[in-house]
Amino acid sequence: MNDQNPNEPFDELMRRALHDEADRIEPTDALPEIRARAHAQRRPARRPWLLTAGVATVGTAAAIGAFTVFNGNNNLANDGDAVAGPGTTTSASEVPHSQTPTRVTPSPAPATVPRATSPAVKTSQPTDRGKPEQSVSSAVVPVYWLGANVGAQAKSTARLYRTWSKVSGHPAEEAVRIMTTKQPEDPDYYSVWRGAAVNSVTRSDGVVTVDFKQLPKTTLAPDLANVATQQLIYTVQGALADDTSAVQITQQGRAGQKLFGQVDTSAPLGRAQAADVQALVWITSPSEGAVTGSKVTVQGTANAFEATVNYQLTNLKTRETKKSFTTTEEGQKFSPFTFSVSLSPGPWQIDAYLISDADGSITNTDSKTIVVK
Repeated sequence: MNDQNPNEPFDELMRRALHDEADRIEPTDALPEIRARAHAQRRPARRPWLLTAGVATVGTAAAIGAFTVFNGNNNLANDGDAVAGPGTTTSASEVPHSQTPTRVTPSPAPATVPRATSPAVKTSQPTDRGKPEQSVSSAVVPVYWLGANVGAQAKSTARLYRTWSKVSGHPAEEAVRIMTTKQPEDPDYYSVWRGAAVNSVTRSDGVVTVDFKQLPKTTLAPDLANVATQQLIYTVQGALADDTSAVQITQQGRAGQKLFGQVDTSAPLGRAQAADVQALVWITSPSEGAVTGSKVTVQGTANAFEATVNYQLTNLKTRETKKSFTTTEEGQKFSPFTFSVSLSPGPWQIDAYLISDADGSITNTDSKTIVVK
């Protein structure tokens, strides 16, 4: 038996060729070149078939080594452009707008990111709406009420009238509680907030949130509903000495209820112009039911045409009357007025009012009943 392999000369020739080819190869760092090719083209270039077994072996080894480096732990942040989708290239400073939702800020799951007005917000978490008011031992706060708007040219059936109340605790919260549950001393004033129950007043980032356990269920005409909403806003802002912060109205932490069946509360509400909602004339002193001496000084505020405020005082027992006019410090804007009269003993009604320059009718009245000793 002949043990010599007939293919030995050919095998020996191949071993020598491969050894010589390997000696000529100088190892280099192929990563930069591979990265450059990856950025320059999206599909691997077609390579011609190699004609010799030695070259094919070396090419395969290089390809395996390159794949290992490219997918190793040394990848940079911009190594994976292919995840953006075929045919797109991006940089940190230039992100195509059409790709932003999927490439830069993927949409969060709705269950993990509740909206500000989501029903998930609870009244048991007042810090979500801001900081509570600072508690005080004693403070005098304004409380606004509705009063009939007299005159044929009246654009709304009611206007705002202000009174003052002494409170302790949280000033704005207590002012709202008075506005919604108490009866004003002046029988000409009233509130449509009966049935409402305030929960808290908090502040955050220029917004005051007034949360109610229960909002009023009364449905009003649009103009009256708007003035009644301003009644709350004026009262809250007055108690906080802040007429710029918007007021967010919520019920048990939820915004969006239709207040009085008309007013959208899904967003914070601002303060209306005083000339549009506030009474154009009111008496600030003496107060309703006051007991005075024979000389009575009447003070008030008015936004009067030509600064003229008319007044009439009537003895409710004898029907004696005194009638005249005074002027405000400035015309066509809210400005103080005052006048003094001597009165006989008895119950008196003081009426202050404006007269329409269009038809001479009485408009924008306010009255107080006092007892003169």
